Amino acid sequence: MRYRHDPEGSRLPIKVDTTTNGEFAPRPLEKPSRAANELAMERAHENAKRSGLSRRGFLTSTCGAATTLLAFNEAHAAFGNTGGFFQIPAAAAMEPAAADSALAGREFVFDIQGHHVNPLDRWRAPDKLTATGLKFMPQAKCDYIDPDSPLGHVNCFTGQAFVKEMFLDSDTDIAVLTFTPTSYEDMPLTDDEAAATREIVDAMDGNHRLLVHGRVVPNIDGDISRMQELKEKWDVSAWKTYTQASVDGSEGWRLDDEEYGAPLIAMARETGVKVICIHKGLPLPTAFMTKDNRLYGGCRDVGKAANDNPDIDFIVYHSGYDIKDKDVPFKPGDHQIGVDSLIQSLIENDISPNSNVYAELGTTWRYLMRDPEEAAHVMGKLLRYVGEDRIVWGTDSIWYGSPQDQIQAFRTFQIAPEFRERFGYPEITPQIRAKIFGLNAAKPYKISEAEIRKQLGDDTVAQARANYQNAPDPTFVTYGPQTRREFLDLLRFKGGA
Repeated sequence: MRYRHDPEGSRLPIKVDTTTNGEFAPRPLEKPSRAANELAMERAHENAKRSGLSRRGFLTSTCGAATTLLAFNEAHAAFGNTGGFFQIPAAAAMEPAAADSALAGREFVFDIQGHHVNPLDRWRAPDKLTATGLKFMPQAKCDYIDPDSPLGHVNCFTGQAFVKEMFLDSDTDIAVLTFTPTSYEDMPLTDDEAAATREIVDAMDGNHRLLVHGRVVPNIDGDISRMQELKEKWDVSAWKTYTQASVDGSEGWRLDDEEYGAPLIAMARETGVKVICIHKGLPLPTAFMTKDNRLYGGCRDVGKAANDNPDIDFIVYHSGYDIKDKDVPFKPGDHQIGVDSLIQSLIENDISPNSNVYAELGTTWRYLMRDPEEAAHVMGKLLRYVGEDRIVWGTDSIWYGSPQDQIQAFRTFQIAPEFRERFGYPEITPQIRAKIFGLNAAKPYKISEAEIRKQLGDDTVAQARANYQNAPDPTFVTYGPQTRREFLDLLRFKGGA
């Protein structure tokens, strides 16, 4: 087979790199992660030779993914990082049946944090810095949409790319398109454009495979008053908001304050869409952040809002994860930021596990893949304090390319027995994985059991995916900025610099 993408096999199927979702500057890889990547490529080269395949051919197989994750285990163990690991039999590196058993699961996968941008004419003008700057982004290397056009690279950011990466190159069954905290005129993806992408997916006979958020930031004038209109016009499934956000650099706001939080919650109740998704943790770019950016990204306001409004579901995006602080076992204290601020808030407000607060994993899991020991602490804490029925799957893709590598890594991740005994973390069972991958989010998003069965059936999307798997050619390219220069280019594109 001739491969259009990466024919030499220079890209690993499980991507551990410096890519961000565009909300924060790239963070360098630590030494264990660099060693893991090097060892994985070395093992892939060896196993490709043993199997009689080209390196690219081997890497696109489940044995290639298994080899990569097994190498990650080996490299991290050499550095003493043994609190978490990818639970894969050694035979999976060379035996397709063993690799499929570990990696080719068939859970219902509902990704509630998807992104793309839909550049219109204003982004395509040759003299626009935004269009020129996009050339330097990793995804500009894609060549499957209008490759001969001088600005064909812009298409790599659009709904067409989203459909390929999300629905053909991954096991995702349903996704949610969400938004950024810019003003409406500067939104890189507008409500109209999100609806157009939903129509593309629906045209594939994949009805309800793509849902959309209604973006609302209450300290932007007019946002709350538009909520009913958004609900009626676009049939939004939930509200997306940012407590750190401010278009003029002023103060942020809190879910439990009377000026912004209470009116937002009241209007959500009035519209009948009683699901509020709150960006927490990851810092926003300078152009969008408020004073005390990290503090407003903390979760201490979540517990009181949830306690005061038991009929509202609060989904904490990124689980409050703060990339500047490495997670350790939770101890009660004055936690203002990070995952521990979410846990502390729940405890202080008597919010028991599996109540009306959900923890979402977009970007969080992508970063935790770099450090399985930290991953064990974060997943263990969330399972213990938020509850196994209230952790929900999100990937922040397509900024990270296809989310399949995140799916495969989580499908095999396990907390080490020693950590489970020392810290009271549960084992991650197949039942827990199935809940996190999709069943938990089905409740607030009102996805019925019948709809889940349909998506796991044999509709046109499933048939297209099956046909594609006869000759898969995933890009294995991450789509977010990997360097500071790319990050600044993306900010200019978003209208933030």
